[in-house]
Amino acid sequence: MEVMIKKDDLALENATLKNRINELETLVKYYEEQFRLAKAKQFGKSSEQSAHDDQISLFNEAEITAAPKIEEPELVEIEKHYRKRKRSATETLPEDLPVEIVEHSLSEQEQICVECGGELHVMGQESRRELKIIPAQVKIFEHRRSIYSCRHCEKNNDHTPIVKAAMPEPVIKGSFASAEAVAHIMTQKFVTGVPLYRQEQEWNRQGILLSRQTMSNWLIRCASDWLEPLYGRLKKRLLKHDVLHADETTLQVLHEPGKSANTNSYMWLYRTSGDTDKHIVLYEYRPTRSGSNAKAFLTGYKGYLHTDGYSGYHNLPEDIVVVGCLAHVRRKFDEALKGLAKEQRKDSAANAGMWYCDALFKLEKKYAPYPPEKRYEARIKYSLPLAQDFLLWAKKESKNILPKMLTGKALNYLSEQWIYLKNVYRDGRLEFSNNRAERSIKPFVIGRKNWLFANVIKGAKASSVIYSIIETAKENGLKPFEYLVFLLENMPNTTTGKIDDLLPWSDFVPTSCRVPVI
Repeated sequence: MEVMIKKDDLALENATLKNRINELETLVKYYEEQFRLAKAKQFGKSSEQSAHDDQISLFNEAEITAAPKIEEPELVEIEKHYRKRKRSATETLPEDLPVEIVEHSLSEQEQICVECGGELHVMGQESRRELKIIPAQVKIFEHRRSIYSCRHCEKNNDHTPIVKAAMPEPVIKGSFASAEAVAHIMTQKFVTGVPLYRQEQEWNRQGILLSRQTMSNWLIRCASDWLEPLYGRLKKRLLKHDVLHADETTLQVLHEPGKSANTNSYMWLYRTSGDTDKHIVLYEYRPTRSGSNAKAFLTGYKGYLHTDGYSGYHNLPEDIVVVGCLAHVRRKFDEALKGLAKEQRKDSAANAGMWYCDALFKLEKKYAPYPPEKRYEARIKYSLPLAQDFLLWAKKESKNILPKMLTGKALNYLSEQWIYLKNVYRDGRLEFSNNRAERSIKPFVIGRKNWLFANVIKGAKASSVIYSIIETAKENGLKPFEYLVFLLENMPNTTTGKIDDLLPWSDFVPTSCRVPVI
């Protein structure tokens, strides 16, 4: 009897140890995946290109395109000739740039033939072009206007009429700020990513003691007085579109009531889709990442909204149809693939998931030139069945893979997001990814790496307005500096009803604000 009890105890102990070993092996696999993924992110390529992509690497193009069995072409000697070197697109200069001719000629004494002493004449010319950069010049413009009165009335009447010449309103009353100066500071910070303290140093090197506090005041004041009304008009137009994109990213505000300096606030982004040629990109500063922020911004909106998988977008009104992002699904499988050892990747579920994603994107690339109606029909006929197979495969595979593993997370993510991913098949104008919003929010993310944080809430709100005007201008083919100058010169001297004349696509925007087509 005692021997039987000992055997049962040993069997139970062995089973417990086996379970523990399995748990530890699973844990080791999990940590190995995390280690490989972290290593790939730190040292590997940032590109998510897979073996399924039909792209040829720049570094092995010769090996891929080589065809050893093809006979070498017969060499034929031709007469030597000279040909002008064609400039690549990256070396092309705009035709409207001013050109200054610098003449190089011999003096009268040198225009004598060394052989016979006869007079030389010009038989031709050769030339070369150089692109010269003239650093920014700082000038003071003093506005003076004449004041007129009537001599006759001064002598004979009790009242003397006084007439003043017209003079444009300044961008900030009582300040020496000009439209050009403010536009320069804005583009330096929000386009080039130069923080105010570095701009202050550059001004000082020019001999101008302009503090960062003054520059900050100028930006906040001009954003509030002149750019916010334009922002409001753009928002009204944005909400009339049928298809929008949204995204959000973190922002640190040092002095925010009720929050510590290291607590994250958020910059939200909303923009038009590819179904319009009048693009609008709007940022909005909000202290939290709550989904109520998107709900408040989109009040009155009816249509489609492209988003990532963030749950904050999933409680919007029924009039807003959320469209998921297949690029985020692909990213999950890409991370799972990078977490595997190289010898395990080829036959893995992660690789199969990447194949499905790439096949869907390949079809979408084929349908890109189609009009929306034809694209919709092609998607329903070819793309939707493939996407449904993708979902069924994912549900089947998820039963055999632990949910905590990277591949398991990718499979579960696809299943959870399917309710939003399938909405792309409701309209031919919709897109398979939210990359359009991610590209638009990237300038803010890059700028944040340089200026790091906002000091106060007013600064964060001003930044959102300025970024909105600049990115909207860029999307519509305008030069940010020239367009900001145009706005800051005209907004103080226009009425509310004429704001539409200042929108980026307006015919009143001068051609000097537009990027030349090369």
